[in-house]
Amino acid sequence: MASFQKRPRGWRVEVQVKGYRECRTFDTKAQAQAWAALKETELRQAIQSGVVSGKTVLDALDRYAREVSPTKRGQRWEVLRVALIGRTPLANVKLSDLLPEHIAYWRDERLRQVTGATVNRELSLISHVFSVAAKEWRWITKSPTSDVRRAKPSLPRDRLIAPKEIERLLLAAGWSNGEPVRNKTHAVAVAFLFAIETAMRAGEICSLRKTDITGRVAQLCMTKNGSARQVPLSSRALELLSYLPEAQGTLFGMLPSQLDALFRKLKSISNIENLHFHDTRHEAITRLSRKLDVLALARMVGHKDLRQLQIYYNETAEELATRLDQSS
Repeated sequence: MASFQKRPRGWRVEVQVKGYRECRTFDTKAQAQAWAALKETELRQAIQSGVVSGKTVLDALDRYAREVSPTKRGQRWEVLRVALIGRTPLANVKLSDLLPEHIAYWRDERLRQVTGATVNRELSLISHVFSVAAKEWRWITKSPTSDVRRAKPSLPRDRLIAPKEIERLLLAAGWSNGEPVRNKTHAVAVAFLFAIETAMRAGEICSLRKTDITGRVAQLCMTKNGSARQVPLSSRALELLSYLPEAQGTLFGMLPSQLDALFRKLKSISNIENLHFHDTRHEAITRLSRKLDVLALARMVGHKDLRQLQIYYNETAEELATRLDQSS
């Protein structure tokens, strides 16, 4: 049953079906009546299907962060993303009222702040939250994200690292090639060079232990894509590791967050702009492409889809032209 009340700001309507209540205020009684008819139908369908009523997007986000996120390797970052989404107006929407338009509005507002790639990652997270809410919790009949257009991804980075930039970073770190590593700043410099030599990610480098190195192979027990990987080590890579002091724990003696913070500091001292530590992977893959065929390169860097190599392979047309002359 629906009841209507005239208020100073319009018409308030309340719908009640077998103990479940929903209410809203509209400018006109006709709008209130139309909404009431639709809401009564939705409530009856929800009751028949066993869907829980009254939950909000924030309720779903909170439960997901407590129950689902802890089962994932990237729990910390996912919980932070969930909390960020939970502070947006989208979080206040009831699941029973949730429409693709709500998600699209969130997407467009978020695009004003971050890149399309970041929005799509967050949208994938939201989609999974709603999928779990529908299939396991019975809080919603289906996820509305299936009808929402994805953001246009930004162009991939094509940042390579110039030899002079490497020199400036090493100078800022106070470390010269061949010297033993005496502090964490030195270790960052060596990690930077090691990343260029191996195409390993910051987290993979920071997790390396002495027991992970056998001969000329580094065994990565867990990588970003969730599987183990063996990384062949060049003579230069082994040389860089020899500069590190003996350690009981990890070889480089720091967490990825510490590596990132110290690298940012060195970059600032060196007056180098638009450089991320992860750009070493672009540089490394571009260099390795001159030594390894595409299948060997994909195996070394852990790409199961060869198309991923195109994102990191950034050799310039001028460099390719030079190689053409060398091969003739």
